Amino acid sequence: MDKMWAGRFSKALDKEADDFNSSIHFDSRMYKQDITGSIVHAKMLSRQGIISGSESEEIIDGLSAILEDIESGKLRFDMDAEEIHMFIESELTKRIGDAGKKLHTARSRNDQVALDIRMYLRAECDEICTLLLNLIEAIKDKAYENKDAIMSGYTHLQRAQPITFAHHILTYAFMLLRDFGRIKDAVGRMNISPIGSCALAGTTYNTDRYFEAENLGFDGITLNSIDGVSDRDFCVELLADFSTIMMHLSRFSEEIILWSSWEFKFVELDDSYTTGSSIMPQKKNSDMAELVRGKTGRVYGDLFAMLTILKGLPLAYNKDMQEDKEAIFDAVDTVKKCLSIFAPMISTMRVLKENMYKAAGEGFINATDLADYLVKKGMPFRTAYKHVGEIVGYCIKNGYVLDSLPIEKYKEFDALFDNDLFNEISLETCVSKRISAGGTGPSSVQKQIDYITEFLTNEKGIY
Repeated sequence: MDKMWAGRFSKALDKEADDFNSSIHFDSRMYKQDITGSIVHAKMLSRQGIISGSESEEIIDGLSAILEDIESGKLRFDMDAEEIHMFIESELTKRIGDAGKKLHTARSRNDQVALDIRMYLRAECDEICTLLLNLIEAIKDKAYENKDAIMSGYTHLQRAQPITFAHHILTYAFMLLRDFGRIKDAVGRMNISPIGSCALAGTTYNTDRYFEAENLGFDGITLNSIDGVSDRDFCVELLADFSTIMMHLSRFSEEIILWSSWEFKFVELDDSYTTGSSIMPQKKNSDMAELVRGKTGRVYGDLFAMLTILKGLPLAYNKDMQEDKEAIFDAVDTVKKCLSIFAPMISTMRVLKENMYKAAGEGFINATDLADYLVKKGMPFRTAYKHVGEIVGYCIKNGYVLDSLPIEKYKEFDALFDNDLFNEISLETCVSKRISAGGTGPSSVQKQIDYITEFLTNEKGIY
């Protein structure tokens, strides 16, 4: 295929250099955005009297036929083409002749690719938002099923205080709600049309950039043509947002991996989301969660690659910026795969409430409540804290837990202790009396579930 820029050159590009320079093997995924943008560009050129109405119609019909042929499989991408834009323009010219050569009037590949990638990422972000909502809903449903499942909350990976499993996993739903908001915010900043910036300086033609922006679903235009072609902040921002999503999924994966081990046995993953061993027949490995945890580093790498690509570039466009696509495409694909697998993995996960409850009863996680018992009877908290620490030490040495230590022994530590303390330090009471907003108490957890339910109801009408 002849290069669109071949007029200046007296010899062909070296084959190896041509392959090195080519991007069609990865940017071909933007064919729909490229054709859509070109159709609107042809309409604008005709509307402004830059090309005739008949030429515009011929171009639009030709582009529509190319789109149909690509999607039906009738037309395959020519991997000898430099990039998707040149492939489509060349195919168009082949089909309709000189009218096809007029399509590129008043634009450059620089603003064309900037347009395509914004449109592509906008569509992909819609899909990612839908997947986030699906996972949030799966977590919310699992929380609702386990509002009464008492477990130990942890700090420093040490048993700390009694909570419910619902309260614990709802934490991840709220993380993902923030991720959803970040993606929407980023798309809002990205949704500005660069087309019409041309190579960097704009054009001498009387174009209507606002017409193109409006017809392509953008909220406005880039106000500086150099910025229009050189800006990839939106890629950096989305990669940072994708990295945060993956960080949250990785943290959740780590807990699922721990919880499904024999040492915890708090949950059991469905067979559909686990694998076995080639040599140890008893194994049931949480490989999907482990892969999500591992793929997090991959998305982090995409973010760092993008930052490094951009960090030393002078204005305006440089060929280095071709490297933006593989990084952002890889991150998009990875995030989508991880979110797609995570929601059903959570939905089918079995929660082993009895094991959670048993573990919660063995770690002195009601010690704070025992101290609060003394505080409510008039003892300063620091004094109560010291007494309870001494009691815990005694229990550890003598094989007791707080619930099994006889009342007579409690009274030896302090006369304020009475028989009512056992009700006060039961795990059920410890959970139910935590009435502060956002806490693990039943009414608070229900409010969290209600909040998420309302959010999903509102957003799922959009996505």
